[in-house]
Amino acid sequence: MKVLVTGTSSGIGRAIACKFISEGHNVIGMDIKDSTISNELYTHVKKDICSKDLPQILDVDILINNAGVQNTQDDIDVNLKGTINITEKYGIQPNIKSIVFIASASASTGAEFPEYAASKGGIVTYMKNVALRVAKYNATSNSISAGGVITPLNDHIINDPKLWQEVLNETLLNKWASAEEIANFTYFISVNNKSMTGQDLLIDNGEALKSNFIW
Repeated sequence: MKVLVTGTSSGIGRAIACKFISEGHNVIGMDIKDSTISNELYTHVKKDICSKDLPQILDVDILINNAGVQNTQDDIDVNLKGTINITEKYGIQPNIKSIVFIASASASTGAEFPEYAASKGGIVTYMKNVALRVAKYNATSNSISAGGVITPLNDHIINDPKLWQEVLNETLLNKWASAEEIANFTYFISVNNKSMTGQDLLIDNGEALKSNFIW
């Protein structure tokens, strides 16, 4: 199948692209940065997802909206408006089979930076709107709200023993997810899944559930 993944230069997006490649799919990656992926099944498009001049990519089977920024003045424009831009261009068409949005646990908890949380909450709502519109193509639309994920974006926490232990203590399972684990979830809900649509998966190692009972 033809799979379009945004934000493939590193982290979760790169892991997702590599997962689909390993399963034999043709992957088109879109990012404002260059890619380190070298494979005959991979084509890289260096482009901003907010661009008004997106390239023509016909008959996308699976769209994975992963590209985004955090704690910048552009969180709403990139994370939300850019995602809508990509989805309306490549996802709302008869060949589509699945669309997956990489949101964030902050979409439901409201934690983290204000505009970032708002942008991810908007993505989850938009995902449901898309589910309503692609149903006529027998396609699914879902999102993944990940908590902490081990990626270069979080190196300043991962490489600080004090901060690292503090964030791990906020989870029930005392760990963060790997980018590869999120990629596996993404592959499952876009390829194996045929019936779940309009749903948001919270993958946070129990962070939202953790509470201290005081009597």
